[in-house]
Amino acid sequence: MSESPRPADVAALTFETALAELEGIVGRLERGDVPLEESIAAYERGEALKKRCADLLSIAEARVRSEEHTSELQSH
Repeated sequence: MSESPRPADVAALTFETALAELEGIVGRLERGDVPLEESIAAYERGEALKKRCADLLSIAEARVRSEEHTSELQSH
């Protein structure tokens, strides 16, 4: 199984897809039935997915703050 973090691959994922894959990796690692080398690769992939989710959340939060700011300016 090839689960190494491929930046272009991860960068193309939606938040929902990245989160679902991350949850799957966490579940497999928590069960503890994954061989060591596969666990390391899965962990690395999980880190890339976590970063993707965090980046997308930051973008969404910035958009919400911008909309709130715009609304406040228009209401004054």
